[in-house]
Amino acid sequence: MSRIWFITGASRGFGRELLQVATAHGDIVVGTARTKEQADDISNLIPGKTFGVVVDVCNHTEILSAFDFIREKFGRVDVVVNNAGYGLIGALEEVSENELRRQMETNFFGALHVTQSALALMRPARSGHILQISSIAGISAGMGTSLYNASKFALEGMSESLAREVAHLGIKVIIIEPGPFRTQWADGSSIVMAEKMIDDYVQSSHKTRERINMINGQQQGSPEKAAELMYTLTTIPNPPVRIPLGRPGFDIVKKKLQSALEEISAWEAEAVATDYDAPAMTIDLRP
Repeated sequence: MSRIWFITGASRGFGRELLQVATAHGDIVVGTARTKEQADDISNLIPGKTFGVVVDVCNHTEILSAFDFIREKFGRVDVVVNNAGYGLIGALEEVSENELRRQMETNFFGALHVTQSALALMRPARSGHILQISSIAGISAGMGTSLYNASKFALEGMSESLAREVAHLGIKVIIIEPGPFRTQWADGSSIVMAEKMIDDYVQSSHKTRERINMINGQQQGSPEKAAELMYTLTTIPNPPVRIPLGRPGFDIVKKKLQSALEEISAWEAEAVATDYDAPAMTIDLRP
């Protein structure tokens, strides 16, 4: 039986690649786009197999309408992919109130609202997969991406907790952490530069702007191969809760985790000395 997919940001990038892989395996995809023209393009791609809907993930009402469409037409959703998002580039001090709120609304709250709507359909079915398209920026922070990092760190924290909350319901949550991939992410369509620029950040955060332009079109990661792996993860009994993609991304995550372990281990004696001297009851909230 064909599975029903819901993919945000399906007009390009990983969303488009996943749409093509899923339909190639005989599944049905409802994909979101921000304009009617893009949504029509999705619907016309494989009539009867692909359905485009106009959704701005910052608009909760549009998300609810999209799931109403899925509920009425198919009665279920099997795989949900939170792919819509963009990167805000700028030093923390440079970012305006409107810029930071839009970043969090899109990358975090949009994914949160989609996830909540998906759970309402998956929970009664006691099955489903939720793929959260995060980034290596969700586990390793860089210069000039503080708000992008914040949005992805928040997405990962929510998703890691969610994975434990719904495991007994047969729902799998998978956090995808791509490194540099040759999508349109770096060509300006998924990047927003902070309008304000402060000269004191030329030697730090502003270098990120230069690097993004430098690597655009030269990234090592293949979107097609990534989409195939993501599809495979939705077909196995015990997928990982998180997985970095691509050699550069994988190495960055490993280096971050090793560095963090070394740093906290160096301060272990001082850290644990903050306990009361007498033994006390402890509760592990992470079964």
